[in-house]
Amino acid sequence: MDIKRVTVKTLNDFQSAAARTINPALAKHEVEKHALFCLASETGELLGLYQKRYQGHRFDEHHAKLEAGDVLWALSEYCTSMGWSLEEVAQANVDKLSARYPAGFDPGHSLHRKEGDI
Repeated sequence: MDIKRVTVKTLNDFQSAAARTINPALAKHEVEKHALFCLASETGELLGLYQKRYQGHRFDEHHAKLEAGDVLWALSEYCTSMGWSLEEVAQANVDKLSARYPAGFDPGHSLHRKEGDI
Protein backbone atom coordinates (compact mmCIF):
# COMPACT_ATOMS: atom_id res chain seq x y z
CA MET A 1 0.00 0.00 0.00
CA ASP A 2 1.40 3.39 -0.98
CA ILE A 3 1.05 6.06 1.66
CA LYS A 4 0.27 9.49 0.28
CA ARG A 5 2.18 12.18 2.15
CA VAL A 6 -0.01 15.08 3.27
CA THR A 7 1.78 18.43 3.16
CA VAL A 8 1.05 20.75 6.05
CA LYS A 9 1.52 24.45 5.35
CA THR A 10 -0.76 25.95 8.01
CA LEU A 11 -2.09 25.00 11.41
CA ASN A 12 -5.50 24.52 9.81
CA ASP A 13 -3.96 22.11 7.27
CA PHE A 14 -2.63 20.12 10.21
CA GLN A 15 -5.99 20.23 11.98
CA SER A 16 -7.77 18.98 8.90
CA ALA A 17 -5.29 16.14 8.39
CA ALA A 18 -5.40 15.21 12.08
CA ALA A 19 -9.21 15.22 12.15
CA ARG A 20 -9.18 12.29 9.71
CA THR A 21 -7.91 10.12 12.58
CA ILE A 22 -10.45 11.14 15.24
CA ASN A 23 -12.50 8.09 16.21
CA PRO A 24 -15.85 8.60 14.41
CA ALA A 25 -17.61 6.24 16.85
CA LEU A 26 -17.23 8.75 19.68
CA ALA A 27 -19.97 11.23 20.55
CA LYS A 28 -18.98 14.92 20.62
CA HIS A 29 -18.65 15.02 24.42
CA GLU A 30 -16.52 11.87 24.28
CA VAL A 31 -14.19 13.39 21.68
CA GLU A 32 -13.70 16.41 23.94
CA LYS A 33 -12.84 14.19 26.93
CA HIS A 34 -10.65 11.88 24.83
CA ALA A 35 -8.73 14.91 23.59
CA LEU A 36 -8.11 16.18 27.11
CA PHE A 37 -6.98 12.77 28.39
CA CYS A 38 -4.79 12.39 25.31
CA LEU A 39 -3.28 15.84 25.81
CA ALA A 40 -2.32 14.99 29.39
CA SER A 41 -1.03 11.55 28.41
CA GLU A 42 1.07 12.75 25.48
CA THR A 43 2.47 15.64 27.51
CA GLY A 44 3.45 13.07 30.13
CA GLU A 45 5.23 10.99 27.48
CA LEU A 46 7.20 14.06 26.38
CA LEU A 47 8.09 14.86 29.99
CA GLY A 48 9.14 11.24 30.49
CA LEU A 49 11.87 11.66 27.90
CA TYR A 50 13.34 14.46 30.01
CA GLN A 51 12.88 12.49 33.26
CA LYS A 52 14.93 9.61 31.82
CA ARG A 53 17.90 11.96 31.50
CA TYR A 54 18.12 11.87 35.32
CA GLN A 55 18.54 8.10 35.04
CA GLY A 56 21.47 8.40 32.64
CA HIS A 57 19.59 8.00 29.35
CA ARG A 58 20.60 10.05 26.34
CA PHE A 59 18.00 12.54 25.18
CA ASP A 60 16.36 11.40 21.95
CA GLU A 61 15.48 14.59 20.08
CA HIS A 62 13.70 12.71 17.27
CA HIS A 63 11.50 10.90 19.80
CA ALA A 64 10.76 14.25 21.52
CA LYS A 65 9.72 15.74 18.17
CA LEU A 66 7.29 12.88 17.57
CA GLU A 67 5.83 13.24 21.07
CA ALA A 68 5.46 17.01 20.56
CA GLY A 69 3.51 16.16 17.41
CA ASP A 70 1.25 13.89 19.46
CA VAL A 71 0.65 16.78 21.88
CA LEU A 72 -0.25 18.99 18.92
CA TRP A 73 -2.58 16.26 17.59
CA ALA A 74 -4.39 16.07 20.95
CA LEU A 75 -4.75 19.86 21.09
CA SER A 76 -6.06 19.78 17.54
CA GLU A 77 -8.61 17.12 18.48
CA TYR A 78 -9.76 19.27 21.41
CA CYS A 79 -10.09 22.38 19.24
CA THR A 80 -11.98 20.39 16.59
CA SER A 81 -14.40 19.09 19.23
CA MET A 82 -15.00 22.66 20.39
CA GLY A 83 -15.52 23.98 16.85
CA TRP A 84 -12.38 26.14 16.93
CA SER A 85 -9.63 26.28 14.34
CA LEU A 86 -6.04 26.01 15.57
CA GLU A 87 -5.27 29.22 13.72
CA GLU A 88 -7.98 31.19 15.55
CA VAL A 89 -6.78 29.80 18.88
CA ALA A 90 -3.18 30.71 18.00
CA GLN A 91 -4.24 34.22 16.92
CA ALA A 92 -6.24 34.76 20.12
CA ASN A 93 -3.16 33.79 22.15
CA VAL A 94 -0.87 36.12 20.18
CA ASP A 95 -3.41 38.95 20.61
CA LYS A 96 -3.60 38.30 24.37
CA LEU A 97 0.18 38.24 24.80
CA SER A 98 0.70 41.29 22.54
CA ALA A 99 -1.72 43.27 24.71
CA ARG A 100 -0.03 42.03 27.91
CA TYR A 101 3.54 42.57 26.67
CA PRO A 102 3.41 45.34 24.02
CA ALA A 103 7.20 45.78 24.02
CA GLY A 104 8.10 42.14 24.73
CA PHE A 105 8.23 40.25 28.01
CA ASP A 106 8.32 42.40 31.12
CA PRO A 107 8.18 40.84 34.61
CA GLY A 108 6.17 43.82 35.85
CA HIS A 109 3.44 43.17 33.30
CA SER A 110 3.47 39.50 34.27
CA LEU A 111 3.11 40.23 37.97
CA HIS A 112 0.65 43.10 37.67
CA ARG A 113 -1.89 42.17 35.02
CA LYS A 114 -4.86 44.29 34.12
CA GLU A 115 -8.24 43.16 35.41
CA GLY A 116 -9.66 40.43 33.19
CA ASP A 117 -6.25 39.45 31.77
CA ILE A 118 -6.16 35.71 32.11
